Amino acid sequence: MHDFLPTTLLACAVLTAVPLAVQAADCKKVVVSADSDYAPLHWYDGKRLTGASIEIATRALAALDIPYEVRYVGPFHRVLKEAESGEVALISSLKMTPERQQYLAYATVPLFRNPIAVFVARDRRFSYAGWKDLIGKRGAITLGNQFGGGFDEFMRDNLIIETAQKVYMNFTKLDSGRIDYLITGYYSGMIYLNQTGQGGNFLPLRPFVSETDNFIAMSKASPCVKYLPRINAQLEAMQKRGELRAVLQSFESDLRIDPAGQDEPARAR
Repeated sequence: MHDFLPTTLLACAVLTAVPLAVQAADCKKVVVSADSDYAPLHWYDGKRLTGASIEIATRALAALDIPYEVRYVGPFHRVLKEAESGEVALISSLKMTPERQQYLAYATVPLFRNPIAVFVARDRRFSYAGWKDLIGKRGAITLGNQFGGGFDEFMRDNLIIETAQKVYMNFTKLDSGRIDYLITGYYSGMIYLNQTGQGGNFLPLRPFVSETDNFIAMSKASPCVKYLPRINAQLEAMQKRGELRAVLQSFESDLRIDPAGQDEPARAR
């Protein structure tokens, strides 16, 4: 006898926290958005939002014949704000945190593992075995980012952190010595360094600060949230076919970064 519910039932249960008036309202189209600075999962290429999570979300919506629009709305903190108000109906994808769960209903099918790394200047690296080694140093994150796995609470209570709207701004500060480290997605950080030819100037430290999953989430303030159980069922089918991983691999193929998380020791706390 199983002690868990099917993921589609769990998605239905999430909707009990959504007002019935919102669920009953008309959804003309699902407005999809995401962090515009987080390749290969999602990024803005100067013309449109693209990336593995955008591809998965739009494939799922198209398969269900649900009208949608992929919309670039700016930095990630603005995406979150518009999702809180219901202007953005679906974020693809992001980490699940208690703060975000106040206004987002999450699908239960994880899309990808998303390792988060500490990046440092190569000539100013420091001894690092876990979170506690960041205490007392100056760090930075991209505005709106959260990391899961308990690190957000540790960061809030123990670390000196400043924010910037884009990851390149934090790499500039790291290069000048204004900060000692920055925290961002391992893949997105490495892609930025490869694309800008700065791989020799910076390096990611191990272990990762967290390596939790990314999920699709829908705004509880949008009437389109009523589609969440159907979207979740479609994601479940895509997962069983191996389609989720295949989509990510197709976006990774030209990025020339080392795989994350292979033969790594347990993450220190």
